[in-house]
Amino acid sequence: RICLTGLILLLFAVAVDGRVGNSTSESSYCTETKECFLFDLVCAGDGYEVRHYDAAKWVTTEAESYFMEIATSRAFRKLYKYITGENEAGEFVWGSNIVEDQIFLLPSKYQANPPKPTDPSVYLTDTPDMKVYADSLKTSLDNVQATYETEYHYNVGYNSPMKIMNRHNEAWFIVKGEPVCPSSG
Repeated sequence: RICLTGLILLLFAVAVDGRVGNSTSESSYCTETKECFLFDLVCAGDGYEVRHYDAAKWVTTEAESYFMEIATSRAFRKLYKYITGENEAGEFVWGSNIVEDQIFLLPSKYQANPPKPTDPSVYLTDTPDMKVYADSLKTSLDNVQATYETEYHYNVGYNSPMKIMNRHNEAWFIVKGEPVCPSSG
């Protein structure tokens, strides 16, 4: 069985309190929503970037299947119900990023006090303040002897599932210790 723990699919870019910005001015690939999960660029190396993301609140669920596509679809349906009003407040919580395990990044207005899910298999979770290697292949990181979390990583997509062409996808590896940055000059 394939468990989707640790994968991220950011389908709808959203807001994070204090780290939300206009998607068109901050990012060339986060263009399908008004807000994006913003980061600080720590440095850029050959084939990778080191980014810093602030802590954020997400709504998540898990799904298992022999086939990843089936598990992804099951998890997406659960979270879609949550963001379209199946929560204690009955509120439409749209504008979310999806993280696959499936996780939606909650919009900025729900970061402090999100509505509780009514489905017991859907729950709220927090990600810590973190530095990640992004835009890179694992080989690039290994070439510079970077240390990173090897038990899991996030596969990130910035587009809705309806967009077939010209999608933007990334891999995020969580930095362990100090990030590897090229020396300047």
